[in-house]
Amino acid sequence: MSIWWIVAIAVAVVLISILWLRLHAFLALAMAGFLVAVLTPDAALVDYADLQMEKSKGAWTQQEAASFVSSSGAQRLAQSFGEYAGKIGILIALASVVGSCLMHSGAAAVIIRRMLAIVGEARASYALAGSSFLLGIPVFFDTVFYLMVPLAKSLRRQVGKDYVLYILAILAGGSLAHSLVPPTPGPLAVAAELHIEIFDMMVGGLAICCCSSVLSLSAAAVINRFVDVPLRDDETPADEKSAGGPPSIDEVEGPPFWLALLPIALPVLLIAGGTAWNMWIGSFDSGAAPAWTDSLGRIVKLASDKNVALGIAAAMAMGLLRWAPVASDRNQLIGKALASGGVIILITSAGGAFGTMLRYAGIAEAVAEMTGSLPGLMLLPLAFLVTASIRTLQGSATVAMITAAGVLQGFANPEILPYHPVYLATAIGAGSKPIMWMADSGFWVICKMSGMTESEGLRTLAPMSIAMGISALIFTVLGAWLLPMNH
Repeated sequence: MSIWWIVAIAVAVVLISILWLRLHAFLALAMAGFLVAVLTPDAALVDYADLQMEKSKGAWTQQEAASFVSSSGAQRLAQSFGEYAGKIGILIALASVVGSCLMHSGAAAVIIRRMLAIVGEARASYALAGSSFLLGIPVFFDTVFYLMVPLAKSLRRQVGKDYVLYILAILAGGSLAHSLVPPTPGPLAVAAELHIEIFDMMVGGLAICCCSSVLSLSAAAVINRFVDVPLRDDETPADEKSAGGPPSIDEVEGPPFWLALLPIALPVLLIAGGTAWNMWIGSFDSGAAPAWTDSLGRIVKLASDKNVALGIAAAMAMGLLRWAPVASDRNQLIGKALASGGVIILITSAGGAFGTMLRYAGIAEAVAEMTGSLPGLMLLPLAFLVTASIRTLQGSATVAMITAAGVLQGFANPEILPYHPVYLATAIGAGSKPIMWMADSGFWVICKMSGMTESEGLRTLAPMSIAMGISALIFTVLGAWLLPMNH
């Protein structure tokens, strides 16, 4: 069977399962991965094994290649699932703990209040975007929006206008971070799929996110001029209000600002420190580094490991719970955070295994043949369009990013790309923004929490998501052109 028929059938299974059958994304991706594994002809597996033996220069033996070809589709899928969970599982679990602790300790509220104090009420949209951007790195976007929408309503009551601008400012910061900056699941999964260092993905995602947020805020101001949404009565059900969620912005004192920021900034600093250390050690000739660097180097290597860095951040975030305004069972709180993270681990690991099955089937070679001489700057708009198509059809940005990375991961090769593979990853992240509509659960969260009707949501959220995606793509292409950083 042609690889394109296999891809078409697999994508159809994902879309039908999510949109029509309303199955969980984990089940949809696992079924699609199994289907690809079963339909892949033995000839494609032999070609992949031969290619790996050629590339790995002996890392794959003839016996291992034969074992790979003779294994069942279920075995290959299960093994790929386990390998993927090993790459991202601990990171997502720890990030969930950090996010939950920031919310319940009042640290998130402290960050938002300080941002508002810095820029003032007249530039409240910048404070909202900046705060949601910072919180969107360790905290899932839905949770960020739950926390910040009461503040947007409060500002609307004080100012008397610009409610749409405040809502879209929250979207501009938090949603872009959700798709571009690890350790959120989407960019973390894409970085693993494209074999990009976590620090490179952090720096690239932060740079693109900061630049595109400025353009996105301009788009939000334009949309705000044409669409006016009145401040309707709070329709949040009473049981949701009393469900023991995070405290509102004005209810808590919280920890000092520098402590509130520490669990977010520390992992970035530790990972960056490890990268800087390796660059410094590499500047010496072989064996010329001072003797004392051996002992210190082991400590730096340990602390800068991405899992250890997030673990330290999680421990600090749990320490912030002493400022929680309402006493709660710490173990119960952490348990809920890990349960939430566990679902994301299942989805991203199943998506990664699905992408691996596509790779075994020969999707990278098929895309290369179809695009011909396209690799270069034009590959970035292609990655954007592939991701945006999947995102618009089935609604989930994370699923779209994982699927697109599986299709395009063959191009993340320094011998093929004239720029760093991180630009391919950010192009995929940019493509996960458009188009927000009824198929997206985030669309309903924003509409219900903000009081927008479906029509108002389509007139505001859909064009805003397009503006965010295109702005991120523009800066990705500019970065690849002006600062390729190719190896």
